[in-house]
Formats: sequence, structure tokens, C-alpha cells
Amino acid sequence: MKYVCIHGHFYQPPRENPYLEAIELQDSAYPYHDWNERITADCYAPNAASRILDAENRIVKILNNYAHISFNFGPTVLSWMKEQSPRVYEAILDDRI
Repeated sequence: MKYVCIHGHFYQPPRENPYLEAIELQDSAYPYHDWNERITADCYAPNAASRILDAENRIVKILNNYAHISFNFGPTVLSWMKEQSPRVYEAILDDRI
């Protein structure tokens, strides 16, 4: 039997303006406000609820990929996610989904 080990290292640099202690609008992340929002919507959230389809493209199962891989998140994106996207944050921490 063959096995594959997948490890994900998820990291985003700090994006807050240190004078404002907030993330300013990042035009290049359009249609989202900033890159944390965009990457969460495009990558982190879909991996928490990955759709398994049948031959007719019907959903047969929804899988939390984080429950099946080794991973770690950098503290900047994880602390942002805890406050701004708590549903995705909880799904990442919850391997029972």
C-alpha cells in the first residue's frame, strides 16, 4: 500500500497599517477589501468544505480537507481569521466536520 503525506503551511504577511491598526483597502484584491478576505474566500474556506461530486456533478459528500492533512497557519492570518471569518476559523480547528 502506498501513502502520501500532505503538509500545508498557510501564511499571510501582516497587512495592517501600523498607524491605523487596520487593514486598508487593497485594490489588487478586488472584489474583496483586502488579500486576507480574498484568500480566505478563494482558498481557506473552500478547503474547509470541499465538495466531492459524482459523474453527474452532484454533491455526494462535503469534506473538510484540514481533517486529512498535516498543516499549520501563520499567526497573522489565523488571528485575523478568528476575528473576521470565525466560521472558517472554527472549521479549520474542527476536524470532526
